[in-house]
Amino acid sequence: MTLRSINPASGETLAEFAEHSAAEIEARLMHAHRAASVWRHTPVGERALVVARLGALLDQEKDRLGRLMTLEMGKLVGAATAEAAKCAAACDFYATRGPQFTEPLPVADSEHRSFVAYDPLGVVLAIMPWNFPFWQPVRFLAPALVAGNVALLKHASNVPQCALELEALARRAGAPDGVFQTLLVGSDAVPGIIADTRVAAITLTGSEGAGRSVATEAGRHLKKCVLELGGSDPFVVMPSADLALAIETAVKARTINNGQSCIAAKRFIVHREIAAAFLRGFTDGMRALRVGDPLHPATQLGPLASARLATELHEQILRSVALGARVVCGGTRPDESSAFYPATVLTDIPADAPAYSEELFGPVGCVFVADDLHDAVRIANDSRFGLAASVWTGDAAEQARFIRELDTGSVFVNDMVVSDARFPFGGVKSSGYGRELSDVGLREFTNIKTVRIRDAAGASAGKTE
Repeated sequence: MTLRSINPASGETLAEFAEHSAAEIEARLMHAHRAASVWRHTPVGERALVVARLGALLDQEKDRLGRLMTLEMGKLVGAATAEAAKCAAACDFYATRGPQFTEPLPVADSEHRSFVAYDPLGVVLAIMPWNFPFWQPVRFLAPALVAGNVALLKHASNVPQCALELEALARRAGAPDGVFQTLLVGSDAVPGIIADTRVAAITLTGSEGAGRSVATEAGRHLKKCVLELGGSDPFVVMPSADLALAIETAVKARTINNGQSCIAAKRFIVHREIAAAFLRGFTDGMRALRVGDPLHPATQLGPLASARLATELHEQILRSVALGARVVCGGTRPDESSAFYPATVLTDIPADAPAYSEELFGPVGCVFVADDLHDAVRIANDSRFGLAASVWTGDAAEQARFIRELDTGSVFVNDMVVSDARFPFGGVKSSGYGRELSDVGLREFTNIKTVRIRDAAGASAGKTE
């Protein structure tokens, strides 16, 4: 199998890479296993220094790396450069704060010297998507390395250049041989890698289907896994909200990364009292977006990552319309070979339509009308997904109810949902389980070990002079 790097804006093939053979996979697993036994005993300060140097390289070369992301998967070049800078900030966070996250946690115990230790697991396989080709791997990699784990990256098959570049950056940052390696393999190779006894755990960001497959394999071999899957995030707007700001943010939240983000707002649930005004303003904002070359700084909406993805999105729209959904703007695809898809707004969406229950991975906003707060919560929770939510209200009591009642991994009030290294990130229901980022994400891939020491002689056990 050949992995192809294709510019979605032009259809041009940029590079081709041969998939790793079974022998090459074995060699990388062997190197990772050997490196794990050394890296876990490397002082945490040295591990953090490697991550700090990786962050410095990401920041220094963010323009070059941003251009690579844009060419390979079509994100706006400004957003791609910002992604590299965000990766640098995450590395800095873990280089600075990560060592304290690995320290034993003392536990009050009158009869023992007791603490909880956080030991690395070993080799962790990371299966990552194409939509944030640097941020997705780095938000796992930085905490994993500081914690003392080593990593194997199976990146999406359409971003091989980004995968290889990240490996090269880690090597330049001083990561020893085998501590971080890229596997150029297709999804068919994943079950065998998960089954390998040298792999201790798995993390996956991807589709619901991919999550079920990986969880099945991980369960079969009794291995820890963290899953960050799809989302159909609600964006709830109440009458007390700043409507102009909510509309402006709604357009940005729906079209971030050309609409290809698991935490992009997708379902806009608006109180009946302001629904007409919101729909009008939101539609105007979506129509006004400048579509074009993602390398051009004035472009506001670029292509999807491939023409195939545009076709799949369009089929979801067509099936929804056939069942009664109404297209307010967009929804047409004049060139079926193109990866570009127009900014689209749907409303009057019936419960049996794909736009109601499925994740739409592209610039398509679905507007729903709620009678009151209770109805807004009902609609928001009427989804098998539960990743994140954005709620817009100036009423403190309403804010408290949304925070308490929404079934999501995070709730943002009067703001757009974003990921941030300081806070745990992940979802519930079919959006997956486990958490990335913060101290919680670092400790996901550690052996959380309880230690209780009783000194029979009455001396302070474990002390050294």
